[in-house]
Parts: sequence; structure tokens; C-alpha cells
Amino acid sequence: MKRAIVVVLDGCGAGATPDFAEFNDIATVHTVQNVWNHVGGFHAPNLAQVGYLAACGIGDAPTANYARLLPLSRGKDSVTGHWEMMGVVTEVAFPTYPNGFPSDLVSEFEREIGCSVIGNKPASGTTIIAELGEEHVATGKPILYTSADSVFQIAAHEEVVPVELLYEWCRIARRLCVAPNNVQRVIARPFVGGPGAWHRTENRKDFPVTPPENLVDRIATKFGPVLGIGVVPELFDGRGFQPIKRTQNNAEHWLMLKSKLDEPNAFVFANFEDFDMLYGHRSDPVGFARCLEEFDVLLGELLSMLTADDLLILTADHGNDPTDASSDHSREYVPCAVVGKAEHLSGDLIGMAHVGDLVWKHLTN
Repeated sequence: MKRAIVVVLDGCGAGATPDFAEFNDIATVHTVQNVWNHVGGFHAPNLAQVGYLAACGIGDAPTANYARLLPLSRGKDSVTGHWEMMGVVTEVAFPTYPNGFPSDLVSEFEREIGCSVIGNKPASGTTIIAELGEEHVATGKPILYTSADSVFQIAAHEEVVPVELLYEWCRIARRLCVAPNNVQRVIARPFVGGPGAWHRTENRKDFPVTPPENLVDRIATKFGPVLGIGVVPELFDGRGFQPIKRTQNNAEHWLMLKSKLDEPNAFVFANFEDFDMLYGHRSDPVGFARCLEEFDVLLGELLSMLTADDLLILTADHGNDPTDASSDHSREYVPCAVVGKAEHLSGDLIGMAHVGDLVWKHLTN
């Protein structure tokens, strides 16, 4: 049976888009290339072989099949990126909250959960926990914050607010966040530890807006349930995806991906988010480079497992340049490297839907 495998290297952008300024970015954002330059190069022979590094402006790969894709959606985040890969262009940007959420929305949320919140401002997740963690533990009040993305994030200590209760609060927020406050994602951000040693756990859970009908639905109808690894099923509100254990980091994603390759599933859609989560948002180019090297080893094993009937696409959903002044996502082209029988790609192509188009053609031809 034919298999199509899409692996998203979260945040691994390939250079500023022409509209970068509309997204509060600068012309020099270029995630993977800037990481390479910052550390003086890194060892990733498999990413070089398949053309992923060349798509990011590093070296050349004359026998590989690769291009850069120009995103069309009005966003620079995982939801709009993954949706666009599956044919859904977000033409109207989801709302963002540089001054915090409106008082009427916050008041309604507080009324429904039965307590008040603290925070309600844009912040880095680690920074706001360091700032408000002690107050949260002392009072039990959840920490509400946002970012440059359209997110309603609720942080709570697992020993103060049980994880399942935090998830229930997020479901309440999801129900309340309707237009004009149709926030793209409500995110549970549980943490543990104490003053000076807070750290977020891997019990994060996303509650997104339900997407319109898309390629995942078509593939699921024609070929059976799609396997989503990592955050991917949550980005699509689970529609069309086979229920499997939610993995939380690159090592877990790889073990799940490898374990599922022998199953008769037509489409595996995986997101490896450590690049973005652990290093892009924390402005750590050295860690970012190390993470790419670690992924490259996994990629070598994956390449050895492919058959002549397989299609592998390596891409990204947005940028997150750890060398710029911001810790937010960056508006960038995304690399697209293809292994297997597929049409030849080259140069800069318009739209991330090329990813889904290649998957559909492979499975239906």
C-alpha cells in the first residue's frame, strides 16, 4: 500500500517573505540559515542530501527535489501553517491581543470557572510563570496570558489545579472565544516546581478553532483514518485522525512515527516541535543547531525504512528565528524537500498547499 509521510520541522523557516513587515518582522529573519551562520555550521548530512538545507539557502543539492513555499495565510503559526498545507488558506487573520484580553471576555471566563485570573497580558510562557508562579500557588488563581499569536493560554501548577480541571477550564474558554474574539487556539500550560525552579510539563493540550473541510477529510474518507503525530490532530480538532497517544517531544514523536510505519495507513502527518518550542522561543541558536543535528540522525534511519512506494515530504509551518530580537514566530518561506516519485519542485512556489497536493497525487495515482 502506498504511504505518504509529511514531517514538519516546526519553526524551521527559510527566509523572510515579501510581506514580513506586515507581521512585525525584519528582512533578515532566516531561521535555519541564521542558525547555521551563528554556530559556524552544523552536521546534518541527511538534511543536506534531501535538499532541505539547500531550500534554506545552505549549500546545494543538485540531485534532490526541493523548493521554498510562500505562505498565503494571514498568520505565522502552526494552525494556519498546517491548515494551508491541507488546502485551507486563512484569508482573515485571527485576533491577537497586544494589550491583553477584553474585560468582558475575562469576566465571563472568571464567572464560569468560579475564580479570578492573574496576568492577562502578552508574555513568554517561562517568563510569566517566573513572575506570577508564587502568586498563583498562594491564591489558586490561574495565569492567563497571550503572545504575538492568536492564543488564549492558561497556566496552572499541577499540584494546585489538577490537569483535568485545567483542561476543563480550557474547554470553557474555547466555548466562550467566539467572534469577534474567535481566538485561534486555547492552550493548557501546566507546570510544576517552585520559585526559581518552575518548569512546564509535557501535559500541554491545544483546543483550536475547528477547521473548514480540508484534505485530511478527503484522505480519511477515501483511504481511512490519517495518523497524526504530536500536536497535528489537535490543530485540526481531531477531525479525520485515528486516535493515538499524544506524544510531547521529538524523541517521543520519532518512536511513535517509527512504530506506525508498519501499519496499513495511507497518510502519516507528524510535527516535530522541539526546534520551535525549546529553542526558537527561547532565542537559543546553539540549542536549535544541536536539535537539527539530533533530528538528522533520526532522518537517516527514516530514509533507510522507505520503500519505492513511499513519499516523504519534509517541510515547516513558519519560522522562529532564534537570532533575532524577538522570541516570537517569524514570517518566512518554508522549505519543502521531497523524497520519492513526485513532480519536480524548484525555486520559490506560491502557497503551502503544494504539500497536500503532492500527498493527494501520490495516494491517488
